[in-house]
Amino acid sequence: MMELEGEKPKYGEPKKYDPTFKGPIYNRGCTDIVCCILFIICILGYVAVGILAWSQGDPRKVIYPTDSRGQFCGQAGTPLETKPLLFYFNIMKCASPMVLLEFQCPTTQMCVEKCPDKFLTLNNAYTNKEDFKYYKNFCKEGLEGLAVTQILTSGLCPAMLMPSKPFTRRCFPALGQKGGEITVGNKSKFDDGEGTMRDAKDLVAGVKNATVVIEARQVAMKIFEDYTQSWYWILIGLVIAMLISLLFIVLLRFLAGIMVWVMIVMVILVIGYGIFHCSMEYVSLKSEAGSNVTLKDLGFQTDFSVYLHIRQTWLAFIIILAIVEVIIILLLIFLRNRILIAIALIKEASRAIGYVMSALFYPLFTFALLSIVIAYWAVTAVFLSTSNQPIYKVFNDTACDHSRKICEPANFSTSSMKAECLNSKCLFAYYGGETVYHKYLIGLQFYNVFLFFWCANFVTALGQMTLAGAFASYYWALVKPDDMPAFPIFSSLGRSLRYHTGSLAFGSLILSIIQIIRVLLEYIDHKLQGTQNKCTKFLLCCLKCCFWCLEKFIKFINRNAYIMVAIYGKNFCTSAKDAFFLLMRNMIRVAVLDKVTDFLLFLGKLLIVGLVGIFAFFFFSGRVKAFENTAPNLHYYWVPILTVVVGSYLIAHGFFSVYAMCVDTLFLCFLEDLERNDGSAERPYLMSDRLLKVLNKKNKPEPAE
Repeated sequence: MMELEGEKPKYGEPKKYDPTFKGPIYNRGCTDIVCCILFIICILGYVAVGILAWSQGDPRKVIYPTDSRGQFCGQAGTPLETKPLLFYFNIMKCASPMVLLEFQCPTTQMCVEKCPDKFLTLNNAYTNKEDFKYYKNFCKEGLEGLAVTQILTSGLCPAMLMPSKPFTRRCFPALGQKGGEITVGNKSKFDDGEGTMRDAKDLVAGVKNATVVIEARQVAMKIFEDYTQSWYWILIGLVIAMLISLLFIVLLRFLAGIMVWVMIVMVILVIGYGIFHCSMEYVSLKSEAGSNVTLKDLGFQTDFSVYLHIRQTWLAFIIILAIVEVIIILLLIFLRNRILIAIALIKEASRAIGYVMSALFYPLFTFALLSIVIAYWAVTAVFLSTSNQPIYKVFNDTACDHSRKICEPANFSTSSMKAECLNSKCLFAYYGGETVYHKYLIGLQFYNVFLFFWCANFVTALGQMTLAGAFASYYWALVKPDDMPAFPIFSSLGRSLRYHTGSLAFGSLILSIIQIIRVLLEYIDHKLQGTQNKCTKFLLCCLKCCFWCLEKFIKFINRNAYIMVAIYGKNFCTSAKDAFFLLMRNMIRVAVLDKVTDFLLFLGKLLIVGLVGIFAFFFFSGRVKAFENTAPNLHYYWVPILTVVVGSYLIAHGFFSVYAMCVDTLFLCFLEDLERNDGSAERPYLMSDRLLKVLNKKNKPEPAE
């Protein structure tokens, strides 16, 4: 439908020619002052929460396990310094549902020097001097002159010991498998000291409820051990990824066109090699017994290397890689013309970075600020979660009116509770409190999480606006670099902090609210698991999907709004509207040019991840004989490989984010250039000759006098 005469355009008026406009405006005022003041107040409140948490919290509660009296095991300078491990008198009681409610096993816990390594019962050990001496290491004091029945009645010793292994400084049964049955340790039977033999199945029956949890802990322990064995090599892999990323950025600066095509070909070849390798593995397993078992029949296995001996696993890898390969090739075929324009834009970005070389190192500054934000949030969260007081409750095996009531261990033995419940014990239950501070502790934790999101988004926004201001000053400079600031990055950073802290806080606040809602939805979904009906599950799924899409949209709007703020110095809402309308007036160019450029940069990140990932695979898996004696001995070699791959992507993303921000800034400037100017002598285009040629545009020469 044609617009009526005099009707206002749907997406605003195109930019008019302004002979005084020469890039980022320097005479500007402060924007979004109210939000700036609110942000400063919230930061001061965040500091106050941190100080309060640090004065009340005790991080030793995280580092050291606590015994039944709330004492820390292994803490330096205490009598328990030489006893770093926590031992449970009856580990089977940890499988009780009460543990999920109170996070405390209803059994006596004490600090020990090392976990028991053999089967023993109190009856057996009591008749043997050496065994009883060993048994006393896991008992309380005051055993002299007492019979076995008195020791057990007083709760001074456990009824039995079983082979255990330490995990997170706690002793857990050393579960194994023999003949398809769960066993504890390497024995199936033990002597109870009275001439009878009890099958270990009686013991295992009580432990089976905790088997799944302990197996998961054993997997986690193996993964942790793999990290301790391979962290050095993981760091080397990440350093290699950083060097390759830096090399790519430098080569893009001087050989942008060649590097983009090399990048495209290399990505296709790397994925092609992945398909070839998976095919070879698939064929080699054809003659092996048991390799045709399906993943569904195999089920979940804690030893993930088992899946690599199944043909179906490699077939799945082949299909996934083949789909990715076909998609990339088809995109390259259909977008080949737009790729030429995108390459020209990347060349222009390379030229801009050549004039603003300090931009390559700005991500290090952003990384340092984010590290401070993350560290402050983590430390504050730990101190908040450990700022409760030790609470002791009555635990007993028989019926008792005082069960689970709060007690004082110092005078419990002479209290009325003990007199009415002879078999009861006053044990450490959890950390809590009844003060105003403890009542609002969950609110302080929420405030800590929310301010973490806000500060992290603010730091990211500051980086985007700083880079945008620097690159915009390059684009609009008529004579480069004479018309540019001497230090574009520092000049842009100063303008952003001096004038636009409020705009940065406003944009990051909107994004943080959406992110905290997503966190709450995940929390609600987690709490309702197992009890929700299909309607509730569908509703939650829709809400999570909608807010995920909304978060992506807000990030897109914020990014372009910061570019407009950096150029014109207007407030956030006006800049967001101007950027959105400018993009909507050029929707086709946005869809086929800006996104094609993003796709090419993504291929660069994919190539770096692929190269480092292939190197990590051959190194940690020991497939290359040259690395057999060098590579660490691991339970799961995929642990360091996956860590290196994820870390490599984050590193490559950090370096390529400078290019992405440069491209986005130049793209908006390029769109405004097309609207402001027409190529005449009075209104010449400011874009480079390369872009003019690709777009079939040209500046008309000045008329002869």
